[in-house]
Amino acid sequence: MSRYIYLGPAGTFSEAALAPLLKSGDSSEPAANVTAALESVRNGQSDYALVPIENSVEGVVARTLDELATGQPLMIIGEQVLQVSFALMVKAGGSKKEIKRLATHPHAEAQCREYIAKHLPHAEVVLTNSTAAGAESVSKGDADGAIAAEVAAKHYGLEVIEGNIGDREGAVTRFVVISKLGEIPALTGHDRTSLAIFIAADHSGALLEILTEFAVRGVNLTFIQSRPTGGELGQYHFIVDAEGHILEERVGDTLKALHRICAEVRFLGSYPRADKIAPTSTKGMTDRAFKSAEQWLSTIRSGKQD
Repeated sequence: MSRYIYLGPAGTFSEAALAPLLKSGDSSEPAANVTAALESVRNGQSDYALVPIENSVEGVVARTLDELATGQPLMIIGEQVLQVSFALMVKAGGSKKEIKRLATHPHAEAQCREYIAKHLPHAEVVLTNSTAAGAESVSKGDADGAIAAEVAAKHYGLEVIEGNIGDREGAVTRFVVISKLGEIPALTGHDRTSLAIFIAADHSGALLEILTEFAVRGVNLTFIQSRPTGGELGQYHFIVDAEGHILEERVGDTLKALHRICAEVRFLGSYPRADKIAPTSTKGMTDRAFKSAEQWLSTIRSGKQD
């Protein structure tokens, strides 16, 4: 039996993304925010946390990135991708024209901005820790309406007055499953490796040096984001997602090279991709080619070459 914690309260997209992972006997509970969810894993109260990390419209979830890059190290062991659809909800019997305070999460507000401007131009937008928290605030009388997942209306006894109000069809959010450091998930052939990379000193070409280590080994990047270190202005680290698994030769070789040139490289995990897309590779950049080259060099060094 496993204990899961997710970005709450009940009725969030995080809860919906977690549902397929739960097995008989597993338990789950909501956390007030991403920090609380990850701290629950760090202190042993939960085995796993599921939190959002990236949205196809609004981009990164900065708090998740920052929490993974700092503090006691944790490890991503899996990911889930969920198509998100937003609904406008009120207390039973309420109407759109009565909404003076509209509660929702910042990412939901960004994905429904055109709708809000057109249909609720005079409403004050109140930002909450999650979409479900927005729905909860309506149930408590702290807001007149909320934008959230339709399932939140059922949790908090609200009425959906309009569904599918997002400005763009097909928006998706990627969630990650996080555990304490331990056994790395097995190589599947469709994996992703996540890193937090801290440069040794800010200088011209620092980012290029990092990117070059990936490029010369044919390791494709699917995500890169700079984040402030929390120190002086202008000091940043980089969160990177790369195709492949740390057990693959070219990925492992890249990490060794980064370790030589960077102040710190924090390994955040190698785990199966939700979309099951295999890494791209070119001639001479396959795992077999790297192993063959290593064997060739070992033969020369041993003096046993033909």
